[in-house]
Amino acid sequence: MQILLALGGIVLIVLVLVDAFEAVVLPRRVTRKFRPARLFYRLAWSVWRAAALGLPRGKRRQDFLSVFGPFSLLALFAVWATVLIIGFALVHWALATPLCLANDDRQRGFGLYLYMSGVTFFTLGYGDVAPSAALGRLLAVVEAGTGFGFLAVIIGYLPSFSQASSQREITISLLDARAGSPPTAAEGILRAARSGRVSSLVPFFAEWERWAAQLLESHLSYPMLVYYRSQHDNQSWLAALTAVLDGSALMIAGITDVDCYQAQLTFAMARHAVVDLSLVLKVPPRAPAADRLPPEEFERLRRLFAEAGVHFHESGKTEQRVAELRAMYEPFAAALSDWLLFPLPPIVSATEPVDNWQTSPWTRRTPGIGALPGAEVENEHFQ
Repeated sequence: MQILLALGGIVLIVLVLVDAFEAVVLPRRVTRKFRPARLFYRLAWSVWRAAALGLPRGKRRQDFLSVFGPFSLLALFAVWATVLIIGFALVHWALATPLCLANDDRQRGFGLYLYMSGVTFFTLGYGDVAPSAALGRLLAVVEAGTGFGFLAVIIGYLPSFSQASSQREITISLLDARAGSPPTAAEGILRAARSGRVSSLVPFFAEWERWAAQLLESHLSYPMLVYYRSQHDNQSWLAALTAVLDGSALMIAGITDVDCYQAQLTFAMARHAVVDLSLVLKVPPRAPAADRLPPEEFERLRRLFAEAGVHFHESGKTEQRVAELRAMYEPFAAALSDWLLFPLPPIVSATEPVDNWQTSPWTRRTPGIGALPGAEVENEHFQ
């Protein structure tokens, strides 16, 4: 029995150290089926998501969802530390490590070994309990070194997650004035066309090709970043990625005014990102709940583009080509949207969009702001 307990404790210790290394330190996707960190996030997010769906739609739900990303990371670290302490306590208990106690009346059971393990792991050193045999002292030194190193790694890598999330959000914020809030593919192309800068779409899509590559790299290495949400409720990394895919699809399908080569490169990179993130999160693709570009909306899109001086090819197959391209990424985006509770943006806005920069909680009361287009509408984030 003692041998099984000791082996169980060693297995727990090794399992946590390997899992922590793969999840935090190793900058590479791990394809092994069983991973404690993945299981933790799967269970924790399922519970958090169910609780969020019980809240009314709006700011309260979004605020609740926004807490999960950073909180879950701290909770994961706490779980790892707890399991390590239990693992070392099991080994001590199995070996019946002789103890030197300040109070000899204390009962020497698993609870005492658990207490000694916790004190040793966090290097507190109260001195009221300590191993008195050579093997127990060696094990205590190993645990103290493990705890010190574990805490050092956690403290050292925490800023990396915040930095990766902030870097992602900078480019998302740039979409506000370029494609609306939430961003839509049609609005991004229309604004460039109406300003007479259709050619600016080429460097625009080049920038988003790089953003999609950075998103893929960082979120495959640290999948917990997918749960970090944007500052504004009408923005998200998934909405931005989908809008870029939509825009690339429209460019590739037949807009005659711009070279579509860069759009093809961006589409390939962005589609790669959305597919691989679905694989990492174990979210199978599914058809969207509703058609995001029905025939009547496509005709309206064609008219809007024509009024702005942007034209589709006259082959008559543009709509079919757009549908084929959408089928390559929409099922994955729809599955991620349902799992993460990120709403997908429309391809064409039903109404004139109001950007986040045009609004504030003082909009209706501040003199002079009313002259700005759309300033009479308040941002939902502050309601």
